[in-house]
Amino acid sequence: CNFFEWRDQKICYKRYASLYFIACVDPNDNELLALELIHHFVECLDRYFGNVCELDLIFNFHKAYYILDEVMVSGELQESSKRAVLHHISEQEALMNEAEKAKAGGR
Repeated sequence: CNFFEWRDQKICYKRYASLYFIACVDPNDNELLALELIHHFVECLDRYFGNVCELDLIFNFHKAYYILDEVMVSGELQESSKRAVLHHISEQEALMNEAEKAKAGGR
């Protein structure tokens, strides 16, 4: 069982190797959909980091949050395509690299 009730919420969790991903959802929400969202997020992380591990998330937590922001908005699925998520992340990284080069060149 990958979900249980806690107070007035449902806790959904899924284990991937040594990582646990947890989502807290309303009692009326579908817990299987929450588990599917967790799985989709982990697949995006795997494609980005290449077999994501704990150290990837520790040292690149901001990138994990960028990916989460592309996948979900206000607790709802925003983008179901893993390819589109990774494309948006690569565009964002290119913009950040350009900004860093411009900042370094201005000094």
